[in-house]
Amino acid sequence: MSRKHISRRREAGTPPNHTQPNNTHQAPVTTMDAFSNPAARIGFGTMDLLQATEYPVTRLTQNYQLLTSLYRDNWIVQNIVATIPNDIVRKWYTLRSGVTPECMDQMARLERSTQLRRKLLLGMYWGRLYGGAAGLILVRGQDDLSRPLDLDAVLPGSFLGLQILDRWSGVYPEMELVTDPSDPDFGLPAFYTVREEASGQMVARVHHSRILRFIGRELPWQEQVTELYWGESEIEAVYSEVVKRDNVSGNIAALTFRANVNYMESDGLDQLLGTANTEMQRRFWNMMQAQAVMESNFGTRIVNRGDAIHNTQYTFTGLPDVYDRVMMDVAGAARTPVTKLFGRSAAGLNSTGEDDLQNYYDYIDGLRENEFRPMIERLLPIMALSAWGEIPDDLDIDFPPMWTPDAKEIAEIAERKTGAVISAYQNDLLDAGTAMEELQALADETGIFGKISDESIEAGRGQTYTKSRMLADPMAGLEMGAGPDQAEEEAEADENGEEDGDGKDKAEKQ
Repeated sequence: MSRKHISRRREAGTPPNHTQPNNTHQAPVTTMDAFSNPAARIGFGTMDLLQATEYPVTRLTQNYQLLTSLYRDNWIVQNIVATIPNDIVRKWYTLRSGVTPECMDQMARLERSTQLRRKLLLGMYWGRLYGGAAGLILVRGQDDLSRPLDLDAVLPGSFLGLQILDRWSGVYPEMELVTDPSDPDFGLPAFYTVREEASGQMVARVHHSRILRFIGRELPWQEQVTELYWGESEIEAVYSEVVKRDNVSGNIAALTFRANVNYMESDGLDQLLGTANTEMQRRFWNMMQAQAVMESNFGTRIVNRGDAIHNTQYTFTGLPDVYDRVMMDVAGAARTPVTKLFGRSAAGLNSTGEDDLQNYYDYIDGLRENEFRPMIERLLPIMALSAWGEIPDDLDIDFPPMWTPDAKEIAEIAERKTGAVISAYQNDLLDAGTAMEELQALADETGIFGKISDESIEAGRGQTYTKSRMLADPMAGLEMGAGPDQAEEEAEADENGEEDGDGKDKAEKQ
């Protein structure tokens, strides 16, 4: 049943059907559409269990003690924090520039000496755990951190790396915001205050151009202001799922203690425990204790004739399915496949997990472009000046593919693509030069056909499959409907060249 509530305010004494003049103010109309079935207690406004559901704003990100305790105690939380950053930097990046191999080696040495990869990993760790972290860019000779970073003053060997500070360890955004729309940090804090936590004294005031920001999940603007322009901890979104998993796992472990329960029938036990004197109860407990010791040591129990001992075993049917569903919920909340988050192989008939990994790597590719690339592009000019003394005009970066096929997959790719090129050549859609050029282009992907020379490609220009067969065997033209004489004439014409024929025709016309 659909119910629509419409409330209207009319002027006193105005009939319902009276048309008001245009200059009379008409109150706004409030409408609300909702499904409701009060008789069945289903839908909006009913005493339904679903309608009692609430989602209060908890802001778990601000609970430093809880987040720290979860990270130190729970291995799943540690995996949630570390798995995605590790995959982001695992393939690193490749420089795309015309610099010499020696310059590439200099850049690699600079990255190793400053431990750049490790510092970026730490920044992403603490940004995901606490919702915010900062990397202070250190350049020798630029001691006034409140001034914008000056690239002209970056000398060779002056880049010292990054100092990582999480949002609770001494770095605090100020309220002044960047107002220049062309600035990459537009709308974010213009300055950050670095304090010593022990004394509370300000160590430095840092300009935003010297800061790399690491945040967890993005927040709407108002919530971002509430979090002092940081983001949301990744743990806040998965906290309830982690709690469910821990409780399910703990209960399953507790059930193992009740997997095999022995009990003995005893006549008059209620009278013994309720009305018997203390000496009789003591003797009873001594007997039970002796029975327990004997059963533990020898696996047997001695009872009086006529007494009965029963054994109850608990079956764990269905518990693995419940635990698997809980793991899937945790993995879905963490945006990470079960195979990577929990370190288990794909389950199920004909299940390899490749589809899950492919979707996951697509997600990582998006993070590399949207989050990791801006970090590297901010650091790259500073690193180039420190390593080479200049910034090449064509300096750029590429990210290697996350998914690397194995030898069998590469062989299948090479076979299929090579067959497609050969088929096009045999149908005279490509000449020999273009076909060899297409095969040469497969070298980076398949590792074969890289030895085809440019001279061979140029020599094959204009040579189609049909012409090549006719030159090798003049009788091959019979398969295409041409007589032996015609085939020989066409082959001879191909040998002499079309230019000579054109010149002869012109001479005869003259």
